Amino acid sequence: MATTKGQRIGIWVIAGTMMIGTVGGFVAMMVAPGNQAREQAELQKAQDEYTAALQEYQKKVTEQNEQYDAAINAKVAELGLNEKYAAEFSGYASRVSAFNKDEVTELKTEDLKVGDGEEIKDDSNVAMYYIGWNPTGEVFDQSIDGDKLKNPLPLDGVGTASVIEGWRKGLIGMKIGGVRELTIPAAQAYGEQGSGEKIPANTPLKFVVMAIPSLGVKKPETIPEPEAPKIVKDFYKRNYGYDL
Repeated sequence: MATTKGQRIGIWVIAGTMMIGTVGGFVAMMVAPGNQAREQAELQKAQDEYTAALQEYQKKVTEQNEQYDAAINAKVAELGLNEKYAAEFSGYASRVSAFNKDEVTELKTEDLKVGDGEEIKDDSNVAMYYIGWNPTGEVFDQSIDGDKLKNPLPLDGVGTASVIEGWRKGLIGMKIGGVRELTIPAAQAYGEQGSGEKIPANTPLKFVVMAIPSLGVKKPETIPEPEAPKIVKDFYKRNYGYDL
């Protein structure tokens, strides 16, 4: 699946901190000699404050993610979900095979098992087990881990979840307890950007997904990202054409 929002935030913060950390070294070359000392001091102070804010933000995000993961782990263990569904879902690994990517021009769904629970809608909260593979038949991500299952993926509000468009649209209409195969065109997967070596640009994908009831673990509130001070924003815009 796609990198989680928490992971993306972490990567961005680390990269941003490293980039901001280079500002002081360039200031002497970038400002007029008469104003160098004052401007360098102001920029350095703003840089230090922003870096500290980024580090504190990352710490809070990491703590929040760890708490959420721990709550998910506890709920899954309490309900015995991975043991309950392991044998059934692992059987769908036989669906994995190579396919002609040129034939995938639109989103297609096939119900391999019709569930007996509620129908999934845009605002449904569910959890999903999944297997994903590319046109060569290579699995790039899955819930199966040997003879066990990894924790299911919680989706709070399917229509707005942080997953690819092919999932958000392809899950609609299936029922809890059901299993569906999704054939997803590249434009509704990772598009021109791709995602790692196993999903090059413009690659259609296939998934087998199983919908189970929501885990009932409340997703944490989004922590506001710190905003770069104006002097730091101006520096990057002026020297690199980059908007922080």
